[in-house]
Amino acid sequence: MTDLRFSRIRFTIAAVLAAYPVVTALLYLVLPLTPEWPLWMKSAIIVPMVVSTMIWLLIPRIQLHLKGWLHV
Repeated sequence: MTDLRFSRIRFTIAAVLAAYPVVTALLYLVLPLTPEWPLWMKSAIIVPMVVSTMIWLLIPRIQLHLKGWLHV
């Protein structure tokens, strides 16, 4: 049995690279629709969408497709 360790730094890199386009796209979508809103209200719209996307779509796919690279 081999002892494979999960690389947190590699997972962090993959998660940041996956999250960046999601956050950017949501900013382009939400900001023009809410120009007069205070920043905290805009964040209250964007953050749940980002977290849901990360938990339900991106993280499972990162773990599935990069499992060989994540475990060193």
